[in-house]
Amino acid sequence: MNPVYNFSAGPSTLPKSVLKKAEAELSNYKGSGMSVMEMSHRSKLFMDIIQDAEKTLRELMNIPDNYTVLFLQGGASTQFAMVPMNLMIKNKKADYVITGTWSQKAYEEAKKYGTPRVIANSHGADLSHIPKVTRDMIDPEADYVHITTNNTIEGTCFYELPDTGDIPIVADMSSNILSELIDVTDYGLIYAGAQKNIGPAGMTVVIARNDLIGRAPENVPTMLDYAVHQKANSVYNTPPTFPIYMAKLVFDWIKDDIGGLAKMAELNEKKANLLYETIDNSVLFEATIKDRDRSWMNVPFISKTGDAELEAKFIKEAGERGLVTLKGHRSVGGMRASIYNAMPMEGVQALVDFIKDFDQNNQ
Repeated sequence: MNPVYNFSAGPSTLPKSVLKKAEAELSNYKGSGMSVMEMSHRSKLFMDIIQDAEKTLRELMNIPDNYTVLFLQGGASTQFAMVPMNLMIKNKKADYVITGTWSQKAYEEAKKYGTPRVIANSHGADLSHIPKVTRDMIDPEADYVHITTNNTIEGTCFYELPDTGDIPIVADMSSNILSELIDVTDYGLIYAGAQKNIGPAGMTVVIARNDLIGRAPENVPTMLDYAVHQKANSVYNTPPTFPIYMAKLVFDWIKDDIGGLAKMAELNEKKANLLYETIDNSVLFEATIKDRDRSWMNVPFISKTGDAELEAKFIKEAGERGLVTLKGHRSVGGMRASIYNAMPMEGVQALVDFIKDFDQNNQ
């Protein structure tokens, strides 16, 4: 079978070596006679898995001891509510930076629990940039400032964090977590859906500073209280066992095969630069984001003339070459290549070669 390169925005491609490891252990994990999907979440075998997953994630991201790591369910969308339920408590205020679809949804959800405020918005430029945020824009009574660090649909990314002073930054990192080394202490809370850079859908990582946990009022549902999951070490109820196991394998892959997040960042930057350079030199296509805010993870591009038939032809012929899931989000159109951690350089090179061939054959 010819190789297929999956450019889906999520669920996204997984490292081939991780899939092979999971395949080998699928029906009989470590001689137990059971799959990870079958074993008790309170068994020693699974507790070893979840503890090792946390240990390796802490090593990769240099997560200090005063931060708690949680493996939860419900996707990042549940965090849109869980964050304000737990953190928008003291003053019932929070500041939101709107840079795309998901930050807008997070803001709309927060309005149910207090008085969030939009302090900066990319809408005036068709969501094609990251707005500048200065400390004087921030409400000194805000309980937190919320940002989405990478915009999966729009293709923009924060490369410089806003200066929020003593007010904690809450970051949705669903589509760029583990793509580079960050300073976790710059954030009060980080959350990320797994299905882009961590593993299969069904698990959400939350990294929270300990002093921000335990603030939820009594009327917050038990399953939406960070303190409950912190006390139970992410196994208050049956957790998403198989996605946690797969995440552990991905963390091991980044650590052992790639060599850590600094090396991961080098690879991601090379992949992105190669693809952007090709699109910038294309006769037929152009990237929708043209400045320094370009995402390394999600690269949207369109026909220069707005030719929908040409774009459809490109997507069809790309699929025939094994380059799949390149259709842009329905709200944007065009094409989008998501080149997360697990997309190999060979896949990006195959897409680059196809763009050049398509240019020559369709001028």
